Amino acid sequence: MHRRTSSCVTVFSLLACALLASSAQGETQVRIDAIDPPDGSMLPLQQSLNVRIDYTTDVPVSLWARPFFRGEEVKRVYSNASARYSGSGSALGWFALTKAGHVDEIRVRAGGGDPYREWDVASLPVSFSWETSAAVGAHESPAWVAQLQAEATERMRQETKQAASRPTSASDVVLFNGFMLLMLAIGLAGIIVPLWSWWKWRGAWRVAAAVPAAVVLFVILRIIVGTTLDPTSHNLWPFEVLMCSAAALVAIGALKVLRRFAGSASGS
Repeated sequence: MHRRTSSCVTVFSLLACALLASSAQGETQVRIDAIDPPDGSMLPLQQSLNVRIDYTTDVPVSLWARPFFRGEEVKRVYSNASARYSGSGSALGWFALTKAGHVDEIRVRAGGGDPYREWDVASLPVSFSWETSAAVGAHESPAWVAQLQAEATERMRQETKQAASRPTSASDVVLFNGFMLLMLAIGLAGIIVPLWSWWKWRGAWRVAAAVPAAVVLFVILRIIVGTTLDPTSHNLWPFEVLMCSAAALVAIGALKVLRRFAGSASGS
């Protein structure tokens, strides 16, 4: 009896989840209204295929155009960023292949909800190819492309402005400051610990500790020289130092473990 009740509860839960998901996705209806260039075109690499997406949605969603070929999503593409859409209207989706290939289906993907999820809401069979040898012609896009692009840019500008104007909560400040302090601690430890180990250890262990220490110092020196010659050459230098420091800490930790085992073995 207990097993039957448990099975019924499981089935009911699965059905309820399916119905909820179907209901949530049913709140968004999408149709591919137009594409540019016309179907059957051969495009040069990185030229965009524009998709006019007509939508009706009760919940704010993001909308993207995605390329598929033989049922698999095409990789190595550029594609549109998306603002949040609600109500009814039209949105611009686009993508461009960065490697020669074919597309036989366009799918529109929506993203939103709480909890966040993504799902396909529309599809259209097409026949496009991107080739390295394709000539770059003087193609004039229809007026809707520029209009929807301008609307999307303005919508995203407004969203960025609204996000910047929202007050930051105390918990957000604490989490952000804590995260930054943790990253700073890892970065400093990745420099100090290898140098300290090199200074304290003797023999082959000192030579081994010198390797991560030398790598960290080399990365820092390369960043200093690079930014001196070209200030834009290492725009993400904090992340470079952080990754190198983390790797150095892992290496020193492994050496400490091996050194302890070696000491125990020699003592026995």
